[in-house]
Amino acid sequence: MPAFTFEKISPPARRAPTAAVPKKPRGLISQMIDRFAERRARRALRDDRVIRRDEKPVE
Repeated sequence: MPAFTFEKISPPARRAPTAAVPKKPRGLISQMIDRFAERRARRALRDDRVIRRDEKPVE
């Protein structure tokens, strides 16, 4: 006879979904950083395209 046994513990019962919590508006600093990052990314893509057009094939 074993010296100990394992009990199966059932998971907690699922509850009804809670009401949707309205999202907090993003802070002003976060919005400014997002704008700067987006502009920088667009500028980087634009500059990258210009460089690729100007490159000449190496012979």
